[in-house]
This record gives sequence, structure tokens and C-alpha cells, in this order.
Amino acid sequence: MAEKGVPALIALVGNIGHRVNNSVQRLGFAARFFLMILVYSGQSFRRLHLTIREIYFSGFQSLLIILVSGLFIGMVLGMQGYETLQRYGSSEALGVLVALSLTRELGPVVAALLFASRAGSSITAEIGLMKATEQLTAMDMMAVNPIARVVAPRFWGGVISMPLLAALFSAVGVFGGYLVGVVLIGVDEGAFWSQMQGSVDFRFDVWNGVIKSFVFGVAVSLIAVFEGYDAVPTAEGVSTSIKRTVVYSALAILALDFVLTSFMFRGL
Repeated sequence: MAEKGVPALIALVGNIGHRVNNSVQRLGFAARFFLMILVYSGQSFRRLHLTIREIYFSGFQSLLIILVSGLFIGMVLGMQGYETLQRYGSSEALGVLVALSLTRELGPVVAALLFASRAGSSITAEIGLMKATEQLTAMDMMAVNPIARVVAPRFWGGVISMPLLAALFSAVGVFGGYLVGVVLIGVDEGAFWSQMQGSVDFRFDVWNGVIKSFVFGVAVSLIAVFEGYDAVPTAEGVSTSIKRTVVYSALAILALDFVLTSFMFRGL
């Protein structure tokens, strides 16, 4: 029995080694791919209309889901926060709770997850289909760099759109908390806004949220364009790349959120 188990163990170890080797190779290729995007970004910005078009595609067309989600999350925060604060006689601090929760965490994180699901998957599908239909190969044959013409504008469109979407998400979320807390429940309006203004610091709260959203935008946009460019040129390969984009983006966002939070608020 022991002799029969040895080949199975060897096969298992070999399979694990093969997967690790492939993962390291893809990670190295992704790093080189990111450097190529940065190198050819200058050529991309010369055709500024391409980047503006991608900002419209990635940002403006994601606006509806961002605003609706931000409004309802703010309303839920207002409702749940009031029930919790009321137990300690601090219901007037509802504005502080809603604003800090959104600017520090929920705004950048939830907006990035929604952005990855909507815009990131679309970018991957578009580039993957261009590869499957040999449009990228045709560009190479016509001496048109596909990194500068296709990839870089989509990357920078996502990077620029993400902080703007996160800011709108947080702003609409605060308004949702105001609707529930002040309009529906009856929290004092002056206390809601004054305590919020006195407690929310621009540097440690708002600016750190902007930094988070920018980093999330870089991560999600890089994953989306890389998975599309590296997709197997078949229908199944493109669908697999879209799945990877959504999964890897969600994991990257949550991991980066922990790392960034540990650095940003360690000294508070």
C-alpha cells in the first residue's frame, strides 16, 4: 500500500510545483506588462480622445450603479447607526458615524468592488475579444502598438475614474444617511452636520480615502487589461479571463485595504 501511495504523492507535489511555477511566470509577465503600459503611456496621451472615451466608458457608464448603491448603503448606515448610538445616548453623532464609515472604508472599497464587477469585466471582455478576433495582431502588422492604442487608454481611464466614483459614492452615502437620520427619524439637523464637520479630518479621513481609491483603481485596471491581453483567444478563454478579473480584483481590493489601513491609521 505504501508503494502505491508514493507515485500519487509525487504526482501531487509535481502538480503543486507546476501551479506555483505558472503563477510566478504570470506574476512576472504582469509586472513587465505594467512597465510597458507606463512606457507607452506617453504615446497614448498624445491621442487624448482615446483616454477621455475610456473615462466615459469606465466612469460615466458606471455612475448609475455607484449612485444607487451609495444612496442605499448610506441609508442603511443611518438606520443601523442610529439604533446603535441611541443605546448610549449619542444619536446626535450619527453624522460622524456615517461620514467616517464612508470616507475611510465603505466608499473606496464598495465603489472599487462595483467598479471591478461592471467596468473591469467589460474591459477584459473587450480586449479579450479583440485578441480572439486577431484585431491586436492586425495592429502589430500595421505598425500600431496595441499597448499604446488599446491597453494604456483603458488602464488610465479606469485609474482616473475610480477616485471620482468613490468620492461620489461617499457623498451620496452621506446624503442617504441624512435622509434616514434627519428626515425620517428626526435627529437634529444642526448636530448632524456640525459634529460631522468637526470630527471628519481632511488629511486623515478624506485624503486617505482618496489614496485608497486611487490604489484600488490602479490594481483593478491593471488586472482587467492584463487578463484581457493574456486571455486564450477562444470563447471559453475569454470567459475564464472575465472570471479571473472579478475574483482577483475583489481579493486585491480587500488585501490592499488591510495593508493601506494598517499604514494610514497606525499612528492615530
